[in-house]
This record gives sequence, structure tokens and C-alpha cells, in this order.
Amino acid sequence: MPNILEAKGLRKHYDGRVLLDGVDIALERGSITTVGGPSGGGKTTLLRILGFLTEPESGRVLLDGTDVRTLSPEEVRRRVALVAQAPAMFEGTVLDNVRTGPRLQGKSLPEEEARRALERTGLDAQLLRNDARALSGGEKLRVALARALVLSPEAWLLDEPTAALDPERADLVVDLLRSLAAQGAPVLVVTHDERALKRLCGRCCTLAGGHLQADGRE
Repeated sequence: MPNILEAKGLRKHYDGRVLLDGVDIALERGSITTVGGPSGGGKTTLLRILGFLTEPESGRVLLDGTDVRTLSPEEVRRRVALVAQAPAMFEGTVLDNVRTGPRLQGKSLPEEEARRALERTGLDAQLLRNDARALSGGEKLRVALARALVLSPEAWLLDEPTAALDPERADLVVDLLRSLAAQGAPVLVVTHDERALKRLCGRCCTLAGGHLQADGRE
């Protein structure tokens, strides 16, 4: 059985710097992988390539054994959730935002399902009627998590998902990510949060100088 998400030989340069120099990574079903490394070292670029938002100069990405270049961007982004550190909110309420994915697929999302998704991220369901763009940074991140949850993606990519949260709320997000992995979805997290690293209990890697190396700790 192939890995859910796998990259082979990824290369990417930016502004004269080598960000990825033949990077290989495989995300197994139910696994948690964390990636650290220096700022500007290519971690976010790696996430964006895996999420089909940025093209590598060479190398390929496989989704469940299929080269993503043979799939539509819409299919890849439905099956692979990428939650940015500062996610954009669409115009409208929180409920409108949580319903975005299903609406783009021509489906409706009952308010109760949106409510449950929001509550899984630790947010009060009363926020559903609030203006999404008026939320705090930490609230926006969790709305983005809920927005992805309702699509039931096969893999998760997250960039500093606990950075804007206090320890209690960060722990709620970590618990959610661990539960997603327990249900079989691989989770890849870019983070410098040592508390989150310890609680995620996954494979730890470092991306530096264009190379991804396992830290040898879990």
C-alpha cells in the first residue's frame, strides 16, 4: 500500500538561495512528522509544494501513489489540507468560511456540521455569526482548521499551527492533530514550539541548507 503523500527529489531555489536540494519525504498513514529548521530555510516552501500551491523546479509529488500533476488542483486541495500560519479569511461570517469547501463542490453543509467542526478546534460555536475577517490571528487559524475538517482530507499540512495560541488552546489543537493521525491521516507540522513538539510525539526532522534530515527523536 503506497504512502498517502510522498515527495521525491524536490529541488527549489529562491533569490539565489537553495531551499530544497533533492528532498525526499514520505508521509505514512496515521503518522505525525514535524519539521524544524532556520527561518527562511524552505519549510513553508516544502508545505506549499506538497499542497500543490507551488511547483518544484524538479522532483515529483505522489498522492496515494499518483503523480499530482495528473490530478486537478481542486482534487489535490480537497484531499490534502494545507493550513497556513496566517490563513486568509474570505468575506462573510465564520459559517460562510466553514462552508466554503463544500460550496465550491456544489454541496451544502448543514449548520450543525459546521458547529461541530468549529467546536473540535476549541472555538465557541457562537462565533459562527461573527465576521471572519474581524477575528484574532489564533481564531482565524482555528477557523481554517474547521474549514478543512468538513472536507475530511486524506492528509494534513500545517505551518506553525500553535504559534498564535496560549498553551491551553495550543494543547487543544495538538490533541486534534493527534486524533486525526489516529484516524489514519498523516499529519505534517512545521513548528518551533517545543511544547507542541513534545506532545505531538512524531518523527522529528530538520530542514537546513536544502536538506531534510531526521533528528533521531520521537
